[in-house]
Amino acid sequence: MAYEPIWMADPDKLNKFEFVKMEKDGLDVIRTIIEEYSVQGFDSITADDMDRFKWAGVYQQKPKDGHFMMRVRINTGIMTTAQARALAEIARLYGRDLVDVTTRQAIQFHWLTVESLPDIFKRLEDVGLYSFEACGDCPRTIVGNPLAGIDPHELMDTTDLVEEINDFFLMNRDFSNLPRKYKISISANPYNNANAEINDLALTPAVKVIDGQEVIGFHVMVGGGLSAKPHLAQPLDIFVRPEDALRVAVGVTTIFRDYGYRQKRHHARLKFLVADWGPEKFKEKLVELVGDLPSRGEDKTLGWEAAYFDGVHPQRGQGLNYVGLNVPVGRLDADELIQLADAADIYGDGKIRTTMSQNIILSGVPDEKVEELLDAPVLQRLTPNPRHFMSRTVSCTGNEFCNLAIVETKNRAKLVAEYLDENVALNEKVRIHFIGCPNSCGQKHIADIGLQGSLIKTPDGMVDAFDIAVGGSLGPGAQLNKALKGRVKGDHVGPVLAQLLLFYKENRLSPEESFFEYTQRVGIPAFQEKLTEILASETAAS
Repeated sequence: MAYEPIWMADPDKLNKFEFVKMEKDGLDVIRTIIEEYSVQGFDSITADDMDRFKWAGVYQQKPKDGHFMMRVRINTGIMTTAQARALAEIARLYGRDLVDVTTRQAIQFHWLTVESLPDIFKRLEDVGLYSFEACGDCPRTIVGNPLAGIDPHELMDTTDLVEEINDFFLMNRDFSNLPRKYKISISANPYNNANAEINDLALTPAVKVIDGQEVIGFHVMVGGGLSAKPHLAQPLDIFVRPEDALRVAVGVTTIFRDYGYRQKRHHARLKFLVADWGPEKFKEKLVELVGDLPSRGEDKTLGWEAAYFDGVHPQRGQGLNYVGLNVPVGRLDADELIQLADAADIYGDGKIRTTMSQNIILSGVPDEKVEELLDAPVLQRLTPNPRHFMSRTVSCTGNEFCNLAIVETKNRAKLVAEYLDENVALNEKVRIHFIGCPNSCGQKHIADIGLQGSLIKTPDGMVDAFDIAVGGSLGPGAQLNKALKGRVKGDHVGPVLAQLLLFYKENRLSPEESFFEYTQRVGIPAFQEKLTEILASETAAS
């Protein structure tokens, strides 16, 4: 290694996986997969290397019968149609046609075998894509503004900046052994469409007058993350010019690598170091590493639109539009992805853009081609005009494929959204997120209504259930939602949520009062009282 692993000075304070990583860098497993495991088969994979598969962007999928899931990095969510077709072909050949859009703008496959991985790696590389370091204790996919370059509101086009930072960290052995996963968000959009507060490092839009000139740049937030102990990222008192962004990203990542916690895996994210140090100490260490930086300027974040872009919207460039499509719970099939690529070539600019809300955008559509695009067969299911609840429902992978999830989430979320659209008439588009385990890949904590999978004992045995939390939001005034007491059986989630939503509808001050504003006004106790009443009524009826 080009750096000195100073944390090895006290090995008694390291968890056992740190020794696995020091014995063999996670990146080295890629070559082992290609040269050995793909030839010798699944049973030849050692336990330690199976843990290192994450650095190849690959995890064992449930039920650990020789199949894998893979994440592919789609930086800031922008891909070409050639890349989309390559992804669709991989899904068709090896992934049983399934394609998932993740909450970090990545593409995820299932049902892969170790024998197929070398060909998949090559197919990705041929179109400039990689699964490498999409998982693992390393800098993962950089999320950002999916409208970069066409956004009429952005302060600057961040496409090249994201690529510069991605290219620096990707396969860089100086940063391939971090204490845990590490997530970066970069956006110059004023509506926080890259969810800055839940990332380890976030660059957000700002301006500052320097030497009499207004400079466009970024503010910096550090230490965000969800999982069982969620933290919102903390702002640092610095302003970063675009040309200094890489230097700052390297400095923050270096601090995490050298000072982040490695004693316990569940206490190793950057958020714990930031919480202990505080923003001031973190800034002092950063300046020590990268040199002086200007203090904060004017924050240009105006609000939060949760990365939703439904419908047809004018983009930068006269007479051009982008079209936001709903991908129900983030899942489509290979044929649909090919049809989207065809549509992007015929009607748009040859780009497909994924969002952190698990949806897709087609861009560069001239005014005169919009109606023809809207008539395309693929846009009948992946519609730009979805029903309200389906449009705002997000779900993690769930126990269909994930070994950590204890309940099924994808189909459950879809059924609940369909139930609510049939039974609740509401102008407000309430955001509902499902997760199958505490890791919160479905980002439950930032939802209006978050549902976390659990189990409940019944006379007929254990059944799927969910815990409910309400009141999450990012942007100015960001806060995580709060859990309510009372576990809801999976089959009852739709009716229970319908009653909670009607409670909101009937008691809000006006149709303009959002669900988040309502929870802020009435408080969690009001929702708790209502949920307790609903569950008591259910018990009495049964």
